[in-house]
Amino acid sequence: MADAQDEIVATYGAAQHRAVAHTAAVTDGLWRQLAPDDLTGSWLATVGPQMVRAVAAGQLLAASTGQAYVDAMVQADGLDPDYLPGAGRVQARALSGVAADGRPLDSLLYLPVIRTKTLIEGGLTLQEALLGGLVDLQRMVASEVADAGSSAAGVAMVANRQVTGYVRRVRPGACARCAILAGRWYRYDAGFARHKRCQCYGVPSTRARPGEHLDPLGFFNRLSRAEQDRRFTTAGARAIRDGADIYQVVNARRSVATLDSYGRRVVATLEGNTRRSGFYQQIRAETEARTGLRFARTGADLEQGLPKFQLRTPRLMPEEIYKITDDRDELIRLLRRFGYLI
Repeated sequence: MADAQDEIVATYGAAQHRAVAHTAAVTDGLWRQLAPDDLTGSWLATVGPQMVRAVAAGQLLAASTGQAYVDAMVQADGLDPDYLPGAGRVQARALSGVAADGRPLDSLLYLPVIRTKTLIEGGLTLQEALLGGLVDLQRMVASEVADAGSSAAGVAMVANRQVTGYVRRVRPGACARCAILAGRWYRYDAGFARHKRCQCYGVPSTRARPGEHLDPLGFFNRLSRAEQDRRFTTAGARAIRDGADIYQVVNARRSVATLDSYGRRVVATLEGNTRRSGFYQQIRAETEARTGLRFARTGADLEQGLPKFQLRTPRLMPEEIYKITDDRDELIRLLRRFGYLI
């Protein structure tokens, strides 16, 4: 059984890697189409929209494998997937076209252009500045595609009630932040801590399998002094060698709240809330039931004087939903409400 699970995990990991690599190749080519004498103009006219579509497609590709991966792991344990009625399918498109922190993809992906201009103003040549912007772009693209894949698998783990948690899997050559977390077991609704360009992912568990947690200090001691300095920074590695707690030296990335809503600071987005989205339609129906009004569905409805519904409710990101409650049925209800399950 372990061999079958290892094969499933390896297949999923390879699929995620391909989604990242393919998207990176496409966006690298698009970046080279920027007009050197009009960076902003060429971005707005052609490169920017194509870049957004390419990253959104990569996110969708990565997210589309999440539920199949989770279900395959459940079945490898001899169990049948268990979903609540009406919440049995992960909506991968809800995780595509928006950045992991909730902002629109176009505003995020324009930042490397700004970076390029700043480098030029700082005295670098155009070629050097464009290379600096490309490095930033590559980091963003890899992170956004991987985040979409991780989020889709996370939604499936919450929705499939056979899953009790997940074990963190790291790739060979993991950085310090990942090395101290490798093999650790987390509850099914624990957000997946990732840094930029992190390629780690969760392995679903249907029983309380704690995993074989790596000894981070042993991992550190097996590295050469140069590798210790590279992965843990020179100052951090020196502190660990001098007896400092490795867990205190290394801190995993924490999520960043983006706006005030629902009475607290939350990670949310107004992206992906089109009239055809399940979230838009559900909030519209709830508003109609609460107010007694009927909102326009078609142009003919508008001509007859029916009001147009304006969606102002932010859509919470999955990681933020996991912080709201520990009740699994409530988590599934919220994931469905915000359009991640259908």
